[in-house]
Amino acid sequence: MSLIGNILWIFLGGGIILFFEYIIAGALSFITIIGIPFAFQFFKLAEFSLLPFGRKIRSSGFPPGCLALILNIIWIFTGGLVISVTHLFFAVLCAVTVIGIPFAVQHLKLAGFALFPFGSTAE
Repeated sequence: MSLIGNILWIFLGGGIILFFEYIIAGALSFITIIGIPFAFQFFKLAEFSLLPFGRKIRSSGFPPGCLALILNIIWIFTGGLVISVTHLFFAVLCAVTVIGIPFAVQHLKLAGFALFPFGSTAE
């Protein structure tokens, strides 16, 4: 079932567009040394946004610590909040129809992951 959901997500749910947007943002983040940790988070989001069905977001096996907290705060103020709100907006749009509800659930997962990516992994 997740295979069918992922195929439909890529073409109908905007998965391919999200994937390329996150890849481009990650590549642009690699320009500066300070942006490298954020680039890795963009690549994690890209991987998850391409095939989200059948996967879950989990906290890393170790406590994130103060560095992850600081990076999450910086992430929120430098675009993470905008990304998360955008996924919430698309979740509402998808939830209007019965067919779009599974896509809305995936956008909600992405919204949470996009808000606090440091210390989280997609499984």
